Amino acid sequence: MKKINIILYFLLFAVLTVSAQTNWSFDKSHSKIGFTVSHMVITDVDGKFNEYEGTVVTEGEDFEGAHVNFTIEANSINTDNERRDNHLRSDDFFAADEYPQITFAGKSMKKVSENKYELVGDLTIRGITKEIKLDVTHNGTVQDPWGNTKAGFKLAGSLDRFEYGLKWNTAIEAGGLVVGKTVYLNIDIQLKKEVTTES
Repeated sequence: MKKINIILYFLLFAVLTVSAQTNWSFDKSHSKIGFTVSHMVITDVDGKFNEYEGTVVTEGEDFEGAHVNFTIEANSINTDNERRDNHLRSDDFFAADEYPQITFAGKSMKKVSENKYELVGDLTIRGITKEIKLDVTHNGTVQDPWGNTKAGFKLAGSLDRFEYGLKWNTAIEAGGLVVGKTVYLNIDIQLKKEVTTES
């Protein structure tokens, strides 16, 4: 009897500790991975990447502690100027032929206020990996007209492009650089809820 009770105890413990794991995918038709960089100090140039994939895994529908991962195709860079985009794909910048993908591997997602989070992860560009912090705003979770659960997020952060080997530059006569050293990230992500599994 004692042995049976012990077995029942462990079975009950296992049931109580089971957590629902929710998978989310990027809805690319309603998302954007964008950036802004200064040009000759006097103006900003905006760009984006057209091709990317991403996943988020949460415990239930709580985004604190979420596992966030995404991959960007470097060749898909788009600043609305073909000549400039080809230069950005070259060895002066992304060396997209040699390093075709930019990756982000999330390490932590901490809630800092009601709808604000701090996302920390490893960003790899040109084979160089650096830890980066992104400020995340959860804009809400809703159900669309087709019954899909969607969650919207805005991510913001910055990086020093020189740290990732994107070192091409030319100084201008008035001082400063043709292309700014700091790149500002402005990312809008709409997630679609996929399969919930027990773990």
